[in-house]
Amino acid sequence: MRPVICLLCVAGLAYTTAHAVPEAAAASQPAEGTYEYRVLATTRTSSMEKEMNDAAEAGYRFKGVMGGETAFGGSEVVAVMMRGAGGAGRYSYRLLAANQTSTMQKEMTEAGAEGYDYRGQTVFSSLFGGDEVVVIMERDDDAPRVEFEYLLLATSQTSTLERELSDAGQRGSEMVGVSVGETAFGGEEVVVITRRVSTR
Repeated sequence: MRPVICLLCVAGLAYTTAHAVPEAAAASQPAEGTYEYRVLATTRTSSMEKEMNDAAEAGYRFKGVMGGETAFGGSEVVAVMMRGAGGAGRYSYRLLAANQTSTMQKEMTEAGAEGYDYRGQTVFSSLFGGDEVVVIMERDDDAPRVEFEYLLLATSQTSTLERELSDAGQRGSEMVGVSVGETAFGGEEVVVITRRVSTR
């Protein structure tokens, strides 16, 4: 009988441990009507994507991003994430960084085909690619998948930008983001991102 008793004890311990994890996670959630934040800062865009997805698994959601010189560590990308009561790990993130509009547009459209949607952008002086445009994309893993196509417009002439935006609008694209800065796309420029639902 001893082996049976030992097996029952081990099974009971495994059951208790498996059910203690969700309870501990629930206990760590913020109280109703309150919010918790995580501030992520790094000089490496690959590190930021990993940290954002780690935070998302803990129930946090992206709220804002900015690139620039900080007292934290020089030129960095800083992202803020927030969670409230009942937050679940339903979101996943892609962080894209490029110094060519064609490259960024291609990468955004590839991510858009996987259901990722634009959430924010900034200009960042990285250690690896010089001045780059950084874009945050988000996917709601619990929602029906919608695919997106993206068009990037970069120019230093407002008249040119207005014309290009109007042309994009006639093709069903809406503006979702804009940033101004000195980029490798073409110097001091306005970078506008437009989006439309894919018809494929």
